[in-house]
Amino acid sequence: MLIQQVSIENNPELQDIQIVDGKITGIATHIEPAADEKIIDATGKLVIPPFVDPHVHLDSTQTAGDPRWNESGTLFDGIQIWSERKQTLTHEDVKKRAIQTLKIQAAHGLQFVRSHVDVTDPNLVALKALIEVREEVKPWMELQLVAFPQEGILSFPHGKELMEEAAKLGVDALGAIPHFEFTREYSVESLHFVVELAQKYNLLIDAHTDEIDDPASRGLETLATLALETGLKEKVTASHTTAMGSYNDAYVYKLMRLLKMADINFVSNPLINMYLGGRFDTYPKRRGLTRVKELDANGINVAFGEDDIKDPWYPMGNGNMLDSLHMGLHATQMMGYTEILNSYRFITHNGARTMHVEDHYGIEVGKPASFLIFNADDFYNTLNERTELLYSIHNGEILVATTPAEVHINI
Repeated sequence: MLIQQVSIENNPELQDIQIVDGKITGIATHIEPAADEKIIDATGKLVIPPFVDPHVHLDSTQTAGDPRWNESGTLFDGIQIWSERKQTLTHEDVKKRAIQTLKIQAAHGLQFVRSHVDVTDPNLVALKALIEVREEVKPWMELQLVAFPQEGILSFPHGKELMEEAAKLGVDALGAIPHFEFTREYSVESLHFVVELAQKYNLLIDAHTDEIDDPASRGLETLATLALETGLKEKVTASHTTAMGSYNDAYVYKLMRLLKMADINFVSNPLINMYLGGRFDTYPKRRGLTRVKELDANGINVAFGEDDIKDPWYPMGNGNMLDSLHMGLHATQMMGYTEILNSYRFITHNGARTMHVEDHYGIEVGKPASFLIFNADDFYNTLNERTELLYSIHNGEILVATTPAEVHINI
């Protein structure tokens, strides 16, 4: 296959991309097509790497309103509603809903997804189902699974044993929820436990960290210190960290030094954190987000995730990472032209680094031919106008193809 005359990641110099046996074999200003080679004339169109969602919950997806709606909109009421819904989970129920959502995500250009899976369930129903899903979707989606202790590790009966059982079953990463543990002591101990378990089973770490507006919630400093001292560093991700939006500037100044040394990843989920955050404030109301702009300016890797898609924590969501990015740029006031132009990195390269898949990700000769073609000349216009995803190409195969609609305005 030969893709002709595209702008690769906003580069105004148009280039051809040649694909052979699922890999990129050539990138040049002009490549002569081989005999009978499929040609896509995409002159002037934008090409970027596939979208990455490093934070979603496929076990709870498509359950909004069951058994009831979260009318308060708080994180804690969402946890309570999910705890009730969790009692009725079945293997097929989880698989059906997860695959439904993954197909919706794929239609929007997603090819890499990391799902947190609640393992505070003695039978691990959702985890076992999603392990099967991970295998079934391999031809068109790379799915990672995180053992997520929704109701705590030390604060849930046999929480440690369930986490280790999940590790043995074959998850890709281990999670934690230090801000939901009963005490500060439990919070710190849970993080030490997870780091030790990850080292034992050679797994990544992705912890829900300080997802609360409480400035006294400081699991992040513990997680970052453990990442630094163990050498795990970039194998560790701190998701949410919304309490950082409530920390005082003097503390953040000190903390930033540690974060740069630790070299961990961050995932912010603008749609959900804007919705859940500040619920206990009158005015002024906090935005419920971590300090994305400051972390990015300090060279710390930050990615955006969608988090929840129609579940007890978020009643909406359609699997489109452009929604999360659009909200994130507004909420963090990262609206300079250059910031918008290059913002695709929050939902592409930065997410790939978080998922630890950089060895087979990106538009380079020798790497898998996986990328997106948009009906625009740069990402600024793609995001601003929500132009069509013309093609999603995965390992040299066309997963999604769109014919732009014809619009007739009779005025």
